[in-house]
Amino acid sequence: MSYLPADDLHAVRERIRQGLTTPTAELERCETIARSEACRNTFLRTSFEAARAAARTAGGMPLAGLAVSVKDLFDVAGEVTAAGSVVLADAPPATTDAQAVARLKAAGGVVIGRTNMTEFAYSGMGVNPHHGTPVNPCDRSVGRIPGGSSSGAAVSVATGAAFVGLGSDTGGSIRVPAALCGIVGFKNTARLVSAQGTVPLSTTLDTISAMTRSVRDAVQVHEILSARPVAHDGKPLAQRRFAVARTQMQDGMDATVARAFERTLRKLRAAGAHIEEIALQEIAQLGPMGATGGFPAPESYAWHRELLAEKASGYDPRVRVRIERGAAMTAYQYIDLCHARAAWISDMERQLAGFDAVLSPTVPVVAPPFAPVAPGAEHDADFFRANALLLRNPSTVNMLDGCAISIPCHAPDELPVGLMIWHGPLRDDTILNVAAQAEAVLLS
Repeated sequence: MSYLPADDLHAVRERIRQGLTTPTAELERCETIARSEACRNTFLRTSFEAARAAARTAGGMPLAGLAVSVKDLFDVAGEVTAAGSVVLADAPPATTDAQAVARLKAAGGVVIGRTNMTEFAYSGMGVNPHHGTPVNPCDRSVGRIPGGSSSGAAVSVATGAAFVGLGSDTGGSIRVPAALCGIVGFKNTARLVSAQGTVPLSTTLDTISAMTRSVRDAVQVHEILSARPVAHDGKPLAQRRFAVARTQMQDGMDATVARAFERTLRKLRAAGAHIEEIALQEIAQLGPMGATGGFPAPESYAWHRELLAEKASGYDPRVRVRIERGAAMTAYQYIDLCHARAAWISDMERQLAGFDAVLSPTVPVVAPPFAPVAPGAEHDADFFRANALLLRNPSTVNMLDGCAISIPCHAPDELPVGLMIWHGPLRDDTILNVAAQAEAVLLS
């Protein structure tokens, strides 16, 4: 299911300006989709009445009173933030909005509901045994996973229920579902957007960002979330220099992804881009570096340890086992990991100097069918193998403290495939500029 640029936020906002539609009419359309079978298990809570009231006064604002969905990880005043779990169901409601939510509202976005997610954001599959799993809209006949952890956010955007899906990305939780559902997912440099008012997974790696239907929408939403303008460098594609990593990033590609990725590289070269394959062997160091659980295991355990002591049986077993692994990490192992990461980032930055961006498949496979990885002990081995494969490429960027975007690069008759455009920290503006150019080439 390809996203349609004509239906992105910018296009609808222009139609509102011209008097061809209204925020209220657009919200009604989004509500119809959100309540349809296409969005089954997508929303954990909806708030259309409040959204209608907000839309009536937001028409002239940047987001024009258009629909925004919010991952269940974020505080919304008056609502319980349950993070896709049941163990927080009796937590007190939030008293204020998370900063990211507040900024979207202040820009005229109207929140239509809280979206489903992997419990506590700890998986790239999007499977939730408590609330059901949203079905990837690209192929409902087979029943494919949406990707995660921001599963509901992706489906809300891909189906047309929302123009912006606010989510988080710790190892790919924005880019994986964006790639599998055929939409745009931008992961900014983590420090640029505050995580205030969110349930953490890894305080080192967590990134607050969003999914949209086009790159230009991604630029605007990032400007709102980060409260900073994106600089447009005006550099033509023929002056861009891109790297393609040989190490791991292309391993295990299925036929659809391999075909789409090679076709994308050909199109970019034909448009004048300079593309160079490099070894980038440093990527192979990430496996040994994370052998004791990486950052998410100990950092999530620090947050969950008291809750686990009281309510361990209420957790998704696949999530609980990963969190509990953090209890075994020693202080020296954690400190060693911090030092190893800092050195690795320096090595990677040296290797990537002189390149505008790196190009990779976002994930090496199209969305897997849900049935083989559904909740149940008999499926655990398949689940964890698939999860590791989906997170392998995107998580490299999180460890790099970098920025990345996934844009669709599949043909209309193919299942969704994402092109990941990425680099190190604080290269966000360049990545967004390149993404806009690449999107134009792929849609031409």
